[in-house]
Amino acid sequence: MKEPFLLVPVGKYRIWGGHRLNDEYNKNIDIQKLGETWECSTHPDGMSTAASGCYKGRTLNSILIENPEFMGSNPLDIIPERLVKNGELPILVKFIDADSDLSVQVHPDDAYAAQNENGQLGKTEMWYVADAGRDAKLVYGLNRDIDRDTLKKSIIGGTLEKHLQKVNVKTDDVFFVPSGTIHAVGKGALIAEIQENSDLTYRLYDYDRIDRDGKKRELHIDKALDCACLKASKTPVQPMRVLKYKNGWASELLCRCRYFNVERILLNTERQKQMVTFATSSLSFAVMLCMKGCGTVIYKNGMLPFFKGDCIFVPAGIDGIKVHGTAQLLKVSC
Repeated sequence: MKEPFLLVPVGKYRIWGGHRLNDEYNKNIDIQKLGETWECSTHPDGMSTAASGCYKGRTLNSILIENPEFMGSNPLDIIPERLVKNGELPILVKFIDADSDLSVQVHPDDAYAAQNENGQLGKTEMWYVADAGRDAKLVYGLNRDIDRDTLKKSIIGGTLEKHLQKVNVKTDDVFFVPSGTIHAVGKGALIAEIQENSDLTYRLYDYDRIDRDGKKRELHIDKALDCACLKASKTPVQPMRVLKYKNGWASELLCRCRYFNVERILLNTERQKQMVTFATSSLSFAVMLCMKGCGTVIYKNGMLPFFKGDCIFVPAGIDGIKVHGTAQLLKVSC
């Protein structure tokens, strides 16, 4: 049956994680230092499961293997056929709670990952800042051009930070992070991350931290330098965002790239006698991540209430969906 359904996320312990995803997003995951929740994931390292409807209790992968039309036609042009057959989406949607600084890292592109990581996907990503502390910063690329040998010596010598471009960050900011960009999420930022379906991360620097096993975390310096852009990065500028208003809701495009499209939807139907019709397409599934508020999805065979932090999977080509409530959502599609 083609119907929207809630997803159960997969929680991830991270040395830099905190408690906000449980406290503020009601995740109820028994993990100290809960750094990430993989909200919509078909990745082998953490698969989401359906939490409602006729597919309740099943992994999203198994649902998509049985119903490949739920993906839509666009994903077939983005990822290899073998991944489609495994029920893997091109994207992964997560929350990140940085209670301390993340490692300075870089992700490979598709070509490098395919050749060096057993055919995996690379990782281009986008961050939407759900909340940021007063002094929160991000690392975004380098502040000057540098050659590989000089950068490697600075990593080994503990002076990498002087080469990093640090950017102030505030709530509602958007950052597009192409593969190859040296980056790090800083302490105090809580973000929604939309990314390629990959968990490949090469660490350049980790502040000499000790993990829960009493060891320093592994660095991947040579692989990171193989992938990293060593040119100075332009200071990221917030993209021009234009709100398009309709009766009961407004939307704005946050990011569009070959891997995903991300819109922010502001829903307010308190004074509406009619529900807002949710446009769907046969070209792509949609993932709806509720950042604030609550509401209800009304579809042919039922109703699906949602709350802050919930993630909804909407199959491609589903008809007759309407939405009611007061909420802010991120809509992700391909």
